[in-house]
Amino acid sequence: MARLRVTKQFDWEMAHALDGHDGKCHNIHGHTYELSVTFLGTPIDDPGNPKDGMVIDFSDLKSIVKDNIVKRFDHALVLRNNSRFLDKITEDDNERLILTDYQPTCEMMLLEYVEIIQSQLKGIKNVSLHSARLRETKTSFAEWFANDN
Repeated sequence: MARLRVTKQFDWEMAHALDGHDGKCHNIHGHTYELSVTFLGTPIDDPGNPKDGMVIDFSDLKSIVKDNIVKRFDHALVLRNNSRFLDKITEDDNERLILTDYQPTCEMMLLEYVEIIQSQLKGIKNVSLHSARLRETKTSFAEWFANDN
């Protein structure tokens, strides 16, 4: 049977700051992030299976991304764990503060999201993450492709 790609898109609001950046992004600022995830697989060929004909059920795909990424990052402030803002902002002040070991660029956040998604796919047969795109603005995004990695 043919292999197909299926894609689902997600969006959420999030703020971040890039410490040491030589432009405006060193300030705390926000974006509407858009994440597109594409899975590669073979449709299930089992007439008795409720997932018959699907590569992956869109509701399962939605659960993976919403539960593990969107719910965590929506309306969050993402800062590097040694950010200069931490002497002014604490988790007590902002319950949606997420501290990372990396500079929270679009590229680095996408790598984290890919790791999260791949870890959730371990129990799903015949399906793999083909690509992911994180759009930070209308004209700026980072992409990850399995074939490149």
